[in-house]
Amino acid sequence: MNDAQQKVFAALDHFRIELPSWGFANTGTRFGKFIQPGAATNIAEKFADAGMVNKLTGVAPTVALHVLWDLPKGEGSVNEIRQLEQQHGIRSGSINPNLFQDQVYKFGSLCNPDPSVRKQATDHMIESVQIAKALGSRDISLWLSDGANYPGTQSIQRRIGWLTEALAATHAELATDQRLLVEYKPFEPAFYFTDLADWGMAYTMAKQAGPQAVVLVDTGHHALGTNIEQIVAWLLHLGALGGFHFNDRKFADDDLTLGSIDPYQVFRIFHEIHAHTASGGRSDIAYMIDQSHNLKGKMEAMVQTVATAQELYARAALVDQAKLSELQDACALVEAEELFRNAFFTDVRPLVQAWRSSKGLPADPLVALKESGYVDTISRERAAKNASSGGSYA
Repeated sequence: MNDAQQKVFAALDHFRIELPSWGFANTGTRFGKFIQPGAATNIAEKFADAGMVNKLTGVAPTVALHVLWDLPKGEGSVNEIRQLEQQHGIRSGSINPNLFQDQVYKFGSLCNPDPSVRKQATDHMIESVQIAKALGSRDISLWLSDGANYPGTQSIQRRIGWLTEALAATHAELATDQRLLVEYKPFEPAFYFTDLADWGMAYTMAKQAGPQAVVLVDTGHHALGTNIEQIVAWLLHLGALGGFHFNDRKFADDDLTLGSIDPYQVFRIFHEIHAHTASGGRSDIAYMIDQSHNLKGKMEAMVQTVATAQELYARAALVDQAKLSELQDACALVEAEELFRNAFFTDVRPLVQAWRSSKGLPADPLVALKESGYVDTISRERAAKNASSGGSYA
């Protein structure tokens, strides 16, 4: 085994990525939904699809759950989820509260001026912690849609205080091995401001909430041109990087398949993580997918994303960190950049396929998915339900 193969195999042995339950269901755009006959219509079908992706790739053993969509009975849904875990050989991953769907959240949830609404939202956060405990899930992953569309219509400062209180109350309910992941987004659905607009706000809120709160980075949640890998480096330095929601975008939060627009960015992010580890740094990062596919087949898109993540993670592992540090310190700009770029341009697909084969996995999971007939089968079985439902996240 040569040096490159050793590096790739060692990296892939430790790489795992979580699938989103909602990525298998019919979703849509602001303008409408395009129904796919094979889309999952209930939690059992979501688990079946996620289990198939893990069977083909071997690196996706958990599925993220959305409380209202996947556990409509709250803790009363836990037994059903437990049975599905056993049936499909995957586990529940991050638990995602839903603070944007109920009509009462029109003017916000944890930051709503109405204290009764804030209490309802905080109670939901605490319920999500209890669900996670019952399922043995470590991470409660919060994306907050709260914000305002017009200047002067909401108190930015008072909302900071309300959010601080809510996250502290949630943190107080965490078990010792649980984490609260705090996500941020500069706009949408609010357009004048969102209450957690950037990583600095998320980090500050996490610090104030308590030691088990950390930051989650969604690669689609940044202004155009933002240097996401620099944010990653800072959060690693601060010991505050909890996880990622991986996707790609051209303009906004497009939820495109990872690496479809800018694979170099994902490579650069993974490089910062590899560099941190190589220098003796410690981290506990949850890699998660957060994508919504309306044109690509959902199963194909998910397998494609997992495979791409593996390839980009493997490429980043090929960077000779010791040599790169020497070149950086010498300010040998061209040489340093070429070393960096050469790793990115290396075709690691044969090595990744060899790793899969060594684990008894299909060398090409996309081809294996097609040959399995799985997509054709679920399309036949679910077509009528999808046609009549109009599609939904649930």
